[in-house]
Amino acid sequence: MSTGELLSVEPQELEFPFELKKQINCSLQLTNKTNNHVAFKVKTTNPKKYCVRPNTGVVLPYSSCDVIVTMQAQKEAPLDMQCKDKFLLQSAVASPGIAPKDITPELFSKESGNQVEECKLKVNYVAPNQPPSPVREGSDEGSSPRDSLSDSVTLNTTDFNAAPRAYAESNEKSSETNSLISKLTKEKNSAIQQKNKLHQELEMLRGEGRKTRGGVSLMTLLFIGLLGVILGYYLK
Repeated sequence: MSTGELLSVEPQELEFPFELKKQINCSLQLTNKTNNHVAFKVKTTNPKKYCVRPNTGVVLPYSSCDVIVTMQAQKEAPLDMQCKDKFLLQSAVASPGIAPKDITPELFSKESGNQVEECKLKVNYVAPNQPPSPVREGSDEGSSPRDSLSDSVTLNTTDFNAAPRAYAESNEKSSETNSLISKLTKEKNSAIQQKNKLHQELEMLRGEGRKTRGGVSLMTLLFIGLLGVILGYYLK
């Protein structure tokens, strides 16, 4: 952090995670440490390469202001990732109520007798953050945690999908078994009823046969006896 009498600037160096063909932003925070209105202006040695918003402004007493510096998309990477670009932040005490549009270059001229401060900022390129390697170092199996996780997820998914099928097959078999038992029970009851019915009919037939046999013998005896009486009467 740069600490001047008017503004403190953070950070002191602009760091851009360099990537080809991509715009990259970096932010600055300006803090007014006084009870005065402080005007600022941001300059760069390579204005076509960078866009600064806002490049001029006013920081109220004991307040902060954020400045966004955007590096335009680059087609080529610099040698050794070294950057010679620089920024200059100028600040000066301004009259209360001043608007950014009223800020003129004369305000930052020391010859005018104004209290002016300057802060130079360097530009650094840094490598973008890389995702961690999926391969564990020193792994005995040579497999990555991601592969293990994928296998685990596949296995769990297979088991999860197989469970409903097994449950459905079990229910289906149970339903078939219950249906077969019910069918056999009905057939058994029907057979018992047929057996009882046949037994009753057989008993009835046996009873009628006994009555028939007994009736014929009695009539025959009576007839023979009556015939004998008649013959005996005539014979006398």
